[in-house]
Amino acid sequence: MKIYNTMSKSIEKIVPIQEGRIGFYACGPTVYDYAHLGHLRKYTMDDVLVRALRRSGFEVRFVQNVTDVGHLSSDEDHGEDKLEKGAKKYKQSVFDVARRFEKHFYYSLDQMNCVRPDVSCRASENIPEQLEMVKQLEEKGFTYIIEGDGVYFDTSKIKDYGKLAGLDAKKLKEGIRIEKNVNKKNPTDFALWKFEREGENRAMAWESPWHKRSFPGWHIECSAMSMKYLGDQLDIHTGGIDHIPVHHSNEIAQAESATGKKPFVRYWVHHNFLQVEGKKMSKSLGNFYTIDDVIKRGFSPASLRLFFLTAHYRSEQNFTWKNLVGTQKTWYKIVDLVNKLKSKLKDDKSNTGSNLYESYNHAFFSEIDNDFNTPKALVVFWKVVNDEALSSREKYRLLLGFDEVLGLGLAGISQRDGKTVKTFSKEVNNLLNQRYKARKDKQWEKADEIRKKINDLGYDVNDDDKGNQILEIKKV
Repeated sequence: MKIYNTMSKSIEKIVPIQEGRIGFYACGPTVYDYAHLGHLRKYTMDDVLVRALRRSGFEVRFVQNVTDVGHLSSDEDHGEDKLEKGAKKYKQSVFDVARRFEKHFYYSLDQMNCVRPDVSCRASENIPEQLEMVKQLEEKGFTYIIEGDGVYFDTSKIKDYGKLAGLDAKKLKEGIRIEKNVNKKNPTDFALWKFEREGENRAMAWESPWHKRSFPGWHIECSAMSMKYLGDQLDIHTGGIDHIPVHHSNEIAQAESATGKKPFVRYWVHHNFLQVEGKKMSKSLGNFYTIDDVIKRGFSPASLRLFFLTAHYRSEQNFTWKNLVGTQKTWYKIVDLVNKLKSKLKDDKSNTGSNLYESYNHAFFSEIDNDFNTPKALVVFWKVVNDEALSSREKYRLLLGFDEVLGLGLAGISQRDGKTVKTFSKEVNNLLNQRYKARKDKQWEKADEIRKKINDLGYDVNDDDKGNQILEIKKV
């Protein structure tokens, strides 16, 4: 397998630190609010990578953190803690907010059919490891204290700070990449451990050697927890492209300074942004959507996953409801195809080892193994679907094999009534059931009344020659 390494700016063959084993760390959610579609794209593509690695024979230890303290609203060293901010917004304790949105995050990933991490570690439950790492850095002379503020990392003590992003620390000016802090020795210095300000009265605070009530910086969390569960050096570390210049650059600086080992990570993997209608997702713009919004509008999460697969993880992707309508129709075609292939298996006595079968298998996984190029892999997927030279058994086995990486859940597909998929909202499903019963009892006027109610909810419903109700999006 080959993957694009942000550090080298090139596609490299994956050679793990320990033969056959991959230590995989994914920057997880800050659980102060709902996981949105941009988050889901990143974690879905992480899932594809984990599946691909395991399918290629690697033993993957998948670790993902949950940030429930220390992530300030600026993403750097100032501003309100995002958990404290979420607690005020939802009028709950920080602990309740953290558990509420952690639960919603994993619910969202379950809806997307993402494999759960082997280790899910909360920052608040790994404070000793983070404290110990800051102490190590202090003992080695990499830190200094700003009174009333916190313990800071002195980036002038290392020669290659910012190497991941190609930053020249000497040329950076405060107020451009970073907020100005007159007490910092260097513009790029960052907080390892923060002190509670007078009158702040934080809900989450711990005693440290430097202050009675204090808390970890966001960056120290990932380094300390990833090394706790995977060792001083990791094989793969993933995150969003926005993590490159600050969060991941700071992780590298503190981790390599603490352990004296380089590199901290062999392969840095970064996912590009998801835009909505060509704009950045924002609640103020009214385009902040979650998995619940997708389901309430009648879309299957599998359709959303399929949509994400149509773009390369390093490319920016633009989400629109219109595009998702098209992807849902494609998903229905896949559902119908898989059901038809399954129904033919009993009568199909063919083998699955033909040269054509092996050729398609090789073509698909060659695309996956080359920087997990899902768009090109899907091209092979559809070639298999449309190739009449393949038997039903060959097509079925190929598609299920491909799905070990795509994660669409093809093996679990069962017979369904046309396009009446379980993931439509409860209200729509209830109306469909009422209409089906009315038609069965030949109560045509009642059935028409129910149809109007369904129309008012934004859907068209029609009937095929077998009596199945076909539900389609009318407006979004």
